Amino acid sequence: MKIAIIGTRGIPNRYGGFEQLAEYLSIGLADRGHEVYVYNSHDHDWQEKMWKNVHIVHCYDPEEKMGTAGQFIYDLNCVRDARRRSFDVILMLGYTSISVWGRWFDRKPVTVINMDGLEWKRTKYSKPVRRFLQYAERLAVRFCDFFIADSPAIQKYLKDKYDIPSEYIAYGAEVFDYEDERLLEPFGIRPDGYYMLMARMEPENNIETVLNGFHASASSKKLLIVGNTSNRFGQYLVKKFEGDERIRFVGAIYDAKVVHTLKVYSALYFHGHSVGGTNPSLLEAMASRALIAAHDNMFNRAILGEDAFYFGNAVEVCELVDGVVEAETKRTMVARNLRKIREDFTWEKITDRYERFLKACFVSSKNSAEIYER
Repeated sequence: MKIAIIGTRGIPNRYGGFEQLAEYLSIGLADRGHEVYVYNSHDHDWQEKMWKNVHIVHCYDPEEKMGTAGQFIYDLNCVRDARRRSFDVILMLGYTSISVWGRWFDRKPVTVINMDGLEWKRTKYSKPVRRFLQYAERLAVRFCDFFIADSPAIQKYLKDKYDIPSEYIAYGAEVFDYEDERLLEPFGIRPDGYYMLMARMEPENNIETVLNGFHASASSKKLLIVGNTSNRFGQYLVKKFEGDERIRFVGAIYDAKVVHTLKVYSALYFHGHSVGGTNPSLLEAMASRALIAAHDNMFNRAILGEDAFYFGNAVEVCELVDGVVEAETKRTMVARNLRKIREDFTWEKITDRYERFLKACFVSSKNSAEIYER
């Protein structure tokens, strides 16, 4: 098949979850013999037309000059370019700024969309923006042919809200079989001597809840906060907790070996994400053999089940921090989560599921419900 992947800033991944999906998926599909094109922002640092057997199409992206509005122009430029290339399948990752151009979608190729999470629930957005995101979600349902949900909870939401079927395909994760204790030295920490949280500085990731709980605890361990704190919320958190020497904001870390090692040796890894589907960072924590404390919501429970501790407020975080985890409990939880990754969430298996579904979409009549797995 000739496949386009639209809706990301491009590959190699320099940004986030959808870019990571586009990177691994495009390589996997190309290795299976498909002709794959990924759309990149014009100013992406990879400027070649090929990357690991994947075609790269650069389109003008004015986001740096226009802010968020530039994303809509970029997506329109991608949609217009795709009309000229006779694709068999167009895979769209997310609907936020592309579904408004639904009337311009090329109707010849099959359009498949990964619906992402419930974007309109994100508290970082104003009420008018959240209303727009609900509208954009409806447009995606209207103009696309087939749907992918990255979480069973999103799959249920689409069925209940719009009465449409969707294919559940999660993200993947890479299992690392190495760690080097020496990588902890620059952070001034030792194995099991710290807790860790890694996330974008956004309210719905419950970072402040975790920090409030830890701050109230009697723990002598450190708490490492990994993520860029340059935005307003990040600066607010740094200021609020600057008096607690145990809390350390270490910024964004892009070295996979370092991130993996920090997760492996942490006493507890806090995952506070509460909006969206299956979050890639959660799967990566599972693959890194971290003991996980997750925000108690349907998305996290759908993946972790009984193999994590859960919190809903700062008091529960404090209780987790001050509590004692038996070694056998930790070994059991970590082992079962790692087994889930190896059995269900490797990138090879995720690519297999995408390939199988995209093929079924391509050969089926549009809007046929028969292709979805029961």
